[in-house]
Amino acid sequence: MVKHPHAKRTATRRYLTDVKTGDAWSVFKIIADFVQGFDELGNLGPSVTIFGSARLDETHPYYHQAQTLADLLGAKGFNIITGGGPGVMEAANRGAYGHEEIESIGLNIELASEQQPNPYITKGRSFDYFFSRKVMLVKYSMAYVIFPGGFGTLDELFEALTLIQTKKVTGVKLFVVGEAFYAPLIAFLHEKLVGEGMINEEDMDLICVSDDLDWVVAQIEDSLHLQLRVLEKEGLEDTKYYRSLSTYLQNQCAPHEGSL
Repeated sequence: MVKHPHAKRTATRRYLTDVKTGDAWSVFKIIADFVQGFDELGNLGPSVTIFGSARLDETHPYYHQAQTLADLLGAKGFNIITGGGPGVMEAANRGAYGHEEIESIGLNIELASEQQPNPYITKGRSFDYFFSRKVMLVKYSMAYVIFPGGFGTLDELFEALTLIQTKKVTGVKLFVVGEAFYAPLIAFLHEKLVGEGMINEEDMDLICVSDDLDWVVAQIEDSLHLQLRVLEKEGLEDTKYYRSLSTYLQNQCAPHEGSL
C-alpha cells in the first residue's frame, strides 16, 4: 500500500490544530459530527453493526463470512452498519447492498491511509473524530458482530463490551465470529481477567463466540423481543426507536397471520 506524505501531514496538522492547540472552534466540528449523525440515523429500523479488519480482500474467508452474514440479516430486514471502509466492512455492506428494502450504512473516518469508502453503501457519513463515529456505530444497533481485525476492531470489541457490562446499553447482544482467531484472547480473558478478579465469571457470558452464522441471525432476531421489553419497561413506547422496532416485528408477523 502506497502511503501519501501529504495526506499524513494533513492528518497530523488536523490533529495538532484540533486537539493539541485547544482550538475552541473544533468543538463545533465535534458537535456537527454528532448532530449530522443523529439526524441521518435517527429513523433507522432494526440495525446490526458489523466490525472487522480493513485489510482483507474479497478472497479471504472472513470476507466471505461477513458478506454471507450481512446477506442473511438483510434478507430478514435488518439494516447493516459498518465503518464504511474496505475489508470486512466492505464485505458486510456488499452483503446488504442487494436488499433494496434495507439500508447499507457506512460511517467512514478520515485517515491518511486505508480508509476509503467502499462502493456498497446506500447511506453514508464521514467523521472527523473516532469517538463521535464510535457513538454512531453503537447507538442505533440492536446487536454488534465482531469479525477478526486489528487494533481498531479490538478497540470496538472492548468498547461495546464495556457499554453492555456497565448497562449503558441494555438488551444488546455481542457476537464474535472467528472462533480459532479469537480463541487465545478468550483464553486470556478467562485466565487473567476472571482468574485475577478483574471481571466476574458471568461477564464472559456477554460474549457469544460462534462461526454458525444461521445461529447468530436467529439470536439477533430473538434479541428484538428483548429490546422491545426493555423499552416498554422504561416507558419508552412513544419513541421513534420503539415504533421502528415494533413496526418491523408486525411486518415480519403479518404474512404468517394472513396465512392462517
